Amino acid sequence: MAVVWLDDVRADDLDLVGGKGASLGELTGAGLPVPPGFVVTANTYRAFIENAGIDDELFSAVEVDHEDSAALKEAHETAHDLIMGTPMPAEVREEILDAYRSTGEGDAFVAVRSSATAEDLPDASFAGQQETFLNVTEEELLERVKECWASLFSERAIYYRNRKGFPHDKVDIAVVVQQMVDSEKSGVMFTRHPSTGDKKIIIEAAWGLGEAVVSGTVSPDNYVVSRDTGEVETATIADKKTMCVRDEETGETVMRDVPNDRRHDRVLTDGEVDRLLELGELVEDHYESPQDVEWAVYDGEVYMLQSRPITTISEDGGADSTETKTASATNVGDDVIMRGLGASPGIASGRARIVTKLDHLDQVAEGDIIVTEMTMPDMVPAMKRAAGIVTDEGGMTSHAAIVSRELGVPAVVGTGDATTTFEDGEVITIDGDKGTIREGEEPEENQRQPVEEARPKTPVKPMTATEVKVNVSIPEAAERAAATGADGVGLLRIEHMVLTLGKTPERFIEQNGERAYVDEIVSGVREVAEEFYPRPVRVRTLDAPTDEFRQLEGGENEPREHNPMLGYRGIRRGLDNPNTFRLELQAFRRLFDMGYDNVEVMFPLVNDAEDVLQAKEHMIEAGIDPEKREWGVMIETPAAALSIRELADSGIDFASFGTNDLTQYTLAVDRNNEHVANIYDELHPAVLKLIGDTIETCREVGVKTSICGQAGSKPKMVQFLVDNGVSSISANIDAVRDVQHEVKRVEQRLLLDSVR
Repeated sequence: MAVVWLDDVRADDLDLVGGKGASLGELTGAGLPVPPGFVVTANTYRAFIENAGIDDELFSAVEVDHEDSAALKEAHETAHDLIMGTPMPAEVREEILDAYRSTGEGDAFVAVRSSATAEDLPDASFAGQQETFLNVTEEELLERVKECWASLFSERAIYYRNRKGFPHDKVDIAVVVQQMVDSEKSGVMFTRHPSTGDKKIIIEAAWGLGEAVVSGTVSPDNYVVSRDTGEVETATIADKKTMCVRDEETGETVMRDVPNDRRHDRVLTDGEVDRLLELGELVEDHYESPQDVEWAVYDGEVYMLQSRPITTISEDGGADSTETKTASATNVGDDVIMRGLGASPGIASGRARIVTKLDHLDQVAEGDIIVTEMTMPDMVPAMKRAAGIVTDEGGMTSHAAIVSRELGVPAVVGTGDATTTFEDGEVITIDGDKGTIREGEEPEENQRQPVEEARPKTPVKPMTATEVKVNVSIPEAAERAAATGADGVGLLRIEHMVLTLGKTPERFIEQNGERAYVDEIVSGVREVAEEFYPRPVRVRTLDAPTDEFRQLEGGENEPREHNPMLGYRGIRRGLDNPNTFRLELQAFRRLFDMGYDNVEVMFPLVNDAEDVLQAKEHMIEAGIDPEKREWGVMIETPAAALSIRELADSGIDFASFGTNDLTQYTLAVDRNNEHVANIYDELHPAVLKLIGDTIETCREVGVKTSICGQAGSKPKMVQFLVDNGVSSISANIDAVRDVQHEVKRVEQRLLLDSVR
């Protein structure tokens, strides 16, 4: 038989139905409310490739050098084409379609999910790509099943198995087909606190389909429920701006704005919370371990869509930690003396160190809370020592927010006047989730560093044609960045490595020598390149404005500029100061000689082909062959965008949009000027036209395009870029997962549009 029904599946059927199928079968068998469905068995996949005679060719195609990116890509494409191009046997087609017709009336919508039999392997997210398709109809079903089969041979899956020496012919894949629950509300439930193991039910809930909550697209309501009393200890009601729904006309899964009268409404009723608590108890009792459950509500009924063990509970957490008090993040009351934006999650207590001058940074000790107007790159060494960060100014894309998230340090930004409210040395507690600051110290057992709540440490990346990369500000964040599953680094900034020296490049070289300066750059870049190898790491040459250099030792020699962002920075500084620029390029040359062929060189703030040609000459003089190494430029000025054909003719391999600068230069808006901040808009038609035209020209001439500015994390910009055929999108560490899912959604829509 090609299919088995979930009613007949149990945990010991793992080899037949894969991990996801076995879990759903267990839930069904336990009498829990699971949408009806069936599994296209792993045996069906195996028979498909063997009876068609493509198994030998398939497994031979993927036996490649896993460190060879080009070979990996070719292997994936060959495997995908073999599977998708092979007709499904008539008897299998009919059995799958007959089962589908039995799951609902008429043209039912179903969810189609891959379920690999090797999911129980260590680091199993690499063993088989987990593909999911929502709102699938009979017309699309068979192709979606084959897409799930083909997902077993993604580039990452091939890389993983080859690196681990795990035979490709020992992994099979099943496909779960379930009736879609057209959710009115949905979310996730943790039967224990996912980081502490406290005996509490944590529920996240939002309107519409659960994809929005699971992917992180929407900020959901948060309910903390005592398992001892059944009482809701806290209910944090979020501003739910968007929801994931099925379009009634097209059947597509789309994002819609939540009606204004529902955005701030509480999602769950008391009865629904009680029902989820009941189901949470049942599922944990059944598996005898804490569970992470996806759920949905339709027509008054609560359904369970998935359950998996919680993997983020520490060794000393768990069932015995029931006496732990609720963390202050869930007890916001009159003791909160200041609020800001929760920019980096976690709770931390420490002595406030008021930093108004760089001289004060030496006073920051391990475990202190830095309180400053705003952070700058040369504060990073102190930020590494700190337990938390508080700033007067800034938002979610400020330096403090980005670096804090990369370091995994709690942060509250945009408080207004924290530096004048607190005394130096005063003990405070900050909550980077809620954006609150309290007097005094939180009990140590309640303090927590940020965790990827109920997410695998290395999440499964949706299979997309558009690469999703990650921005890295500091080498210390490389491991955390790599764990996002990003396709590489779209932007690694050299200036953070240089500014943390505490001296201008010229002063550092004068005191320590040229070799020491090159060593500093090599060391920082190598840390990231090693973590990501063989995934590409795109490194931008020095691009620090003069006001940042002026605060360092030797900064008295820096020119004084009215607007440094428009001044002596980027490639113009490098070309004007070739001695220092030459040392940066020597660092690249040494990295290449060390075998880091995944490093790519990127030049910032170019205006025209003359800038690029001069930079290219310096590369050649440094011993870097521009024909053998990947290199490119930032598109940050209208001049660069309008000159893209000439830039391409000069030999670049890629062009990367820096939307922060491109927007302010196009609209004549200083993004740091509060008087005009309301008209700063990366989605302005003029900005989009420059980007769209550049992508079109680059596609014509074979130059790759990418984006590494903050706008790349916005859903509307992602939609625009994918629609226009951008090669890759690079996002901040905390946004990679969201961008991956948004890219996947857009590509699925484009695919559906192409077949209609």
